[in-house]
Amino acid sequence: GRHSARGGRASPGRRRRVLLVLSLKAGTTAVPGAARLPPLPMRRGAVCDMMPFVMTVAGLFAGIGGFERAFAQAGFETRLLAEIDHAARAILEQRFPGIQIGEDVARLTELPRGTEIVTAGFPCQNLSMAGDKSGIDGDKSSAVKAIFPLIERANVGTVVIENVYFMLQLKSGDAMRWLVEQFEKLEFKWAYRVLDTMGFGLPQRRRRVYMVASREIDPRSVLFADDAHASVAENYDLSRPLGFYWTEGRSGVGFVSDAIPPIKVGSSLGIPSPPAALFPDGEVLVPDIAACERLQGFPEGWTRLADGRGTRGIRWRLIGNAVSVPVAQWIAERLREPGTPREFEIFELGDGDRWPDSGWNVGDGRIGAIASDKPFDARPPSIATFRDAFWSRLSDRALNGFIGRAVEGGLRMPPGFLEALRSADRRPPSVSRQRARR
Repeated sequence: GRHSARGGRASPGRRRRVLLVLSLKAGTTAVPGAARLPPLPMRRGAVCDMMPFVMTVAGLFAGIGGFERAFAQAGFETRLLAEIDHAARAILEQRFPGIQIGEDVARLTELPRGTEIVTAGFPCQNLSMAGDKSGIDGDKSSAVKAIFPLIERANVGTVVIENVYFMLQLKSGDAMRWLVEQFEKLEFKWAYRVLDTMGFGLPQRRRRVYMVASREIDPRSVLFADDAHASVAENYDLSRPLGFYWTEGRSGVGFVSDAIPPIKVGSSLGIPSPPAALFPDGEVLVPDIAACERLQGFPEGWTRLADGRGTRGIRWRLIGNAVSVPVAQWIAERLREPGTPREFEIFELGDGDRWPDSGWNVGDGRIGAIASDKPFDARPPSIATFRDAFWSRLSDRALNGFIGRAVEGGLRMPPGFLEALRSADRRPPSVSRQRARR
């Protein structure tokens, strides 16, 4: 049956409309190159009962510090970081001096005393469409299982998790089912929501699952206190930049208007494969690593220390695996200042049901919800504002290869798109792919 988000039964097929929440306190989320986000509306009375000013965090599977940078900017104190990748760990040591850094979550026996929040962007290699699809028991993604004994022993109050959208679908959502079962065994209430980085002021379409589980607060007051109207279908008009994956073409292209599709980790051989964009002036360009750092919400040069510490594509892998900073910062700010959960169309989730894009277990049983992947009605700046002299043209081989695959695949393309690619200027073979930034 369908219910309102507050538990009352709704008539069959009736859609509940979102309630407006008055803002009690202004706040903004500032990230490099991003559009400014609107103030966070607060729950009535939240000024009195919001979380303490300084809360302590342990960042597990910390990567290059997406969660940690976001939570620091929101006023939290990180006491422990754990990351097994040596290049990522070197960046953490540089960017977060004075914080204890462990090498492997599986080797941790305890969290720092008084840890109140755990963040975990755990490995996605076995859960993503680009991975081996072995699931939550795979050799990489199964590492998340190590966090639950740590959470239980430290009596942690709140946990924030991020991972790929595909885990809701892979093997009928077994990974998500396993996660919620672990939290329920520890008597946590949980909520999750698919969120798109484009809804947070950056022109990168990046839809990820964010989950908040807590024994202390209603997790819906974090993930469901803000909502925008459903996204309008994109119009792929060549008068605006058009992002796409030049490495694909037969079964998918990843088109996105005036933005780029998700930044990936590159090939298994360490060869970078950033997405491309066709600009209205006819140029087909790919961003350099510094632009992609900004497109994830980091300052330019955040990963520069990793140069020479592994394969030539190491920085691309680190950025491709990172948590988008502005999304994590919105969650952190909502943890500090919880809001009133808005009303959504909801439905009961039974055993074996597919996982929707949003849901929770607050109240009676597991509930699915229909919510936007963008909490704010704020359009990001054009991808053209990130373009500079360090973006590079694709080669003849790359562009011709994509065109050939696209023709073979028979996919529907925007009018004039392939013709624009055929007439685009190419990079001469003797020119280095991208110049080094100073």
